[in-house]
Amino acid sequence: MNPPPAPTGSEPGDAPAPGDAPASGGPPATGTDRRPARPTLGSDLKASLPDGLVALAVTAAVFALLLARIRSRESSTVSVMPFMADAEGFWMYFLSQAFGWAALLWAWLTVLLGLLLSGPRPRGLPVSGPRLERLHRTTSLNTIALIAAHALLFAAELVRHDTARWHSRLYTAFVEAFVPGGYDSGTGQIAIPVGQAALYLALPLGLLFYVRHRIGPRTWRVLHRFVIVVYVLSVWHTLLYGTNVWYDGWFRTAVWLLQLPVAALLLVRLLRPARRSERLSRPGLAAPGRGRAAWGLRFGGRLAVVAVALAILAVVVSGRDGGRTLPPADTSSTHQHD
Repeated sequence: MNPPPAPTGSEPGDAPAPGDAPASGGPPATGTDRRPARPTLGSDLKASLPDGLVALAVTAAVFALLLARIRSRESSTVSVMPFMADAEGFWMYFLSQAFGWAALLWAWLTVLLGLLLSGPRPRGLPVSGPRLERLHRTTSLNTIALIAAHALLFAAELVRHDTARWHSRLYTAFVEAFVPGGYDSGTGQIAIPVGQAALYLALPLGLLFYVRHRIGPRTWRVLHRFVIVVYVLSVWHTLLYGTNVWYDGWFRTAVWLLQLPVAALLLVRLLRPARRSERLSRPGLAAPGRGRAAWGLRFGGRLAVVAVALAILAVVVSGRDGGRTLPPADTSSTHQHD
């Protein structure tokens, strides 16, 4: 459901342009300074434990809130799927939803941290560069874990309600949850493959950081930029398939509103990149051929981000957020959220 952006780290040959601050926020390293140890997956997994405990606490709070809203019939999930009014009978589905919402929140935080690291850092930021970078890596790893829990619980719920044929149902649930095109009914025909695409892109993009010295820093940086695509797919999956945001209203609009900081930081990152090679010079200064094509792509990318930011702002201001129309209060919905 939600994207785990890959960690960001400084690479050999990634020296900032003259006048840029060192990545650590401190004085330049001297020949007598000890080179910091390269981050490893094992060290970051240990460091991610406090952040992971916070993520589990948030998931538990969301789960309790979902159950309370189901029991009081305030949740739009009851309108989408009336048979789920029995909260205890479908607790695994609601736990999957809770992990999904926590994953989306952690993905949002990870993207913001990554954009702060790769663009001009605000002055007066109370966190040092290395600590901010490590937090970006740990939230990334926890996002992957939250997404995996969300997907596994969704598959487990599909198995649990057909225990008489659980052997065959286990295979079917795996296909429906993890194989693109395996879920062939309702909105899920589009929404689930979108979520699967986010998951299957996020896993390698998130973990390639730890082998970047083998694939080369330039290759890693190019691949790392696709993280924003993963995040967009995750938000799209949520807006398409999240029963909590199935209908239009303030909650769905709030999901759109949270994308404004992402769009703003991305635009700042593109307008003021730390690396000189990524800066947008005047068209006349671009080299002929491939240089001008690259300039055109960068300029087009900046225009696209501006257009997306304006579109999100229009959605928030107008309240037209793409949700379905809520059925009348005195009419029992028979719609099945397939």
